[in-house]
Amino acid sequence: MALFSSSVRLWLLPNAVLLVALSVWGALRYPHLPGRIPKHIGVDGVDAWTDRSIGSAFVLVFVYAGMTVLMAGCAELTLWLTPRDELSNAAAAPFAGARAASSLLNRPGSRASARRIARALLLLDTCIGISFLAGCAVLWRSTPDPNVPGWLLVAMLLPLLVGTAVTVAAAVSDRKR
Repeated sequence: MALFSSSVRLWLLPNAVLLVALSVWGALRYPHLPGRIPKHIGVDGVDAWTDRSIGSAFVLVFVYAGMTVLMAGCAELTLWLTPRDELSNAAAAPFAGARAASSLLNRPGSRASARRIARALLLLDTCIGISFLAGCAVLWRSTPDPNVPGWLLVAMLLPLLVGTAVTVAAAVSDRKR
């Protein structure tokens, strides 16, 4: 039995490719990293440093791996839920009114809507990975430079904003139906 359905696995493929690319890139860069690497990047650049270790160098990769598992699980659960349009037959049962009201909360409107929301969640995860890719470009520099390129904020925020907008649009369109 497969861990995820075929539709989730297909939309999970870009996330897996990004995760592997980040891991390979990090593994190639790790031997060339200085003894101290950025721990925190503030408005004026790197404002905290930490000793190089697997945990500190690969923190973004580990977080992205966790986010990918979480988002894939949420996408799969969205597809498992019985949509609102398929619950109408259950309303004829005794005491169904109270159960029906609570069971309609946070359910997709239809199977098509559930697929749209699941795809949007996995696209959001891809956008998170692209954002982390930009962060790794600064984290894995071979010199301990406190200056951060001006493009970093845009490169990290823009993918997050796009992924969030698509996910919100999918959820809002579901509620209108």
